[in-house]
Amino acid sequence: MDTITAIKERRSVKHYDNAHEMSEAEINALLELALLSPTSFNMQNWRFVVVTDPEKRAAIQAAAWNQAQVTEASITILLCAKLNAHEDAGRYWVHAPQSVQDMLVPMIAPLYQNNAQLRRDEAMRSIGIAAQTLMLTAKSMGYDSCPMIGFDPEKVAEIIELPENHVIGMMLTVGKALKGANVRSGQLPYDEVVFRNGFSRYK
Repeated sequence: MDTITAIKERRSVKHYDNAHEMSEAEINALLELALLSPTSFNMQNWRFVVVTDPEKRAAIQAAAWNQAQVTEASITILLCAKLNAHEDAGRYWVHAPQSVQDMLVPMIAPLYQNNAQLRRDEAMRSIGIAAQTLMLTAKSMGYDSCPMIGFDPEKVAEIIELPENHVIGMMLTVGKALKGANVRSGQLPYDEVVFRNGFSRYK
């Protein structure tokens, strides 16, 4: 499936064939492509928790207002991020020319170390980009997905044993659709959301 078709056909699917299991090869292929998602300064601050254990998935479902897709989909992925990824800056540029390392690596820690809001913003940006990579990849593999924020983050953090200096951004279910999504509920007009060279027409 080409990228444009995947974008057009990707929908948030709520009902899955709970008898279908993704193979380890498929799960690995999905996540390996997610690792190619861009991040600021190549920090790769996302962390992906793939939940397949039935007991943990049931516990997460209970913390997600019992939404059925959490346990009906083949896998549930918690998209998390490491908030102090900036502290290990040298690792992200080891294959770059030395001149590039000398320029970029010293910039990273000072930019983030005293700015908790920027670290969190960066985490959410990285998670959002990676989520779209996962959803489009899943669609191209013949699977559907559903991004979710409807859960108790503290309870889910406890279930997955989230380390300190990490944050959960969203949850994503992936599996074989049992029932397609409903018709698109309402798309805002193109001219309401797309601007050229600024917001001048609002003045």
